[in-house]
Amino acid sequence: MSSLFGLGQLLKGKLGVYTITRQLHQSIWLAINQNEKTVVIKSIRHFRLENERDVLRRFQARAPSLRPLIDEIEDPSDPPALVLKYLDDDVLRASAAKKLTRPEVKFVIRNLLEALKVLHEDGYIHTDIKPDNVLVNYRPGGIRFADVKLADCGSTVHSNSGYAKEGDIIGAPIFRSPEAQLQMRWNTATDIWSLGTMLISLLWGGNWHIFKPDVPVDHEHYDLKILMKHHQYFGPFPLSYREIADEDTLTILAHVMNGVPHEILKPFQFITEREIAKEDKAFLLKIMKLDPRDRPTAKELLQDEWFQGEYSDGLVQGGVNKIERLSV
Repeated sequence: MSSLFGLGQLLKGKLGVYTITRQLHQSIWLAINQNEKTVVIKSIRHFRLENERDVLRRFQARAPSLRPLIDEIEDPSDPPALVLKYLDDDVLRASAAKKLTRPEVKFVIRNLLEALKVLHEDGYIHTDIKPDNVLVNYRPGGIRFADVKLADCGSTVHSNSGYAKEGDIIGAPIFRSPEAQLQMRWNTATDIWSLGTMLISLLWGGNWHIFKPDVPVDHEHYDLKILMKHHQYFGPFPLSYREIADEDTLTILAHVMNGVPHEILKPFQFITEREIAKEDKAFLLKIMKLDPRDRPTAKELLQDEWFQGEYSDGLVQGGVNKIERLSV
């Protein structure tokens, strides 16, 4: 793995000095500051880095649930590098290691919605909501997370940007909204769909994802099969799509719906309490609307009764059997 920085290299920021201790990915390193606290160094010669810096500068004071920018490296000045808060883990690994309890799931989702509320109120869209972009710190006893932070704002854009208007491909396919999958214009509602998809994954656990196709990611019909799963669980696509989609897109949707045999349709609304708690299903059905105009806002979801009262682990444990009943 080639590296822009070397182990032991000293980096000087505007606010501190950092020593590289480990490379995690091609553009991510761990470092320690002068107080020997671990931080993350993110460096890549790409506009996404500058964009993430600008987004965090704009929002982090108002959105504590965004992973904060700590500093910017000045020496060396090339490559450009940001210093970000270090957290113990991400929710994808945490959930795979041990299924989250309902209180933990609600704690994660509330923090995400609080971050999205701030972004969305200014017209900004994160575009890549998924479990591995949600970082956590652990604590002993009770809810195992002390902190939840939404990370990776490099692709965050305004709803009036060309990216949104032109329907650019965004995010991970299995968490991507139907309108983004169809390369239609998208807006803040695309984040809400992705959050709902992530919530399903967290409630089921076991690294199971409801829209994951039964073909490899490089298969020519991979994206089409995701749309078929949208229809399978939350369809049919409503007639209201005629108001927001062109004829080519409507033709694709007709093909999608015709490609799912009636006998394998598994409407989420009919899932029993043996598989998911009634309150969780009701909350998800408000979110997982195929027409983006029908989805609630982050602010509305934060006020939902799902968050009211004591958190209790009421999800019936069904393990593999639940997944087998739902999956194709």
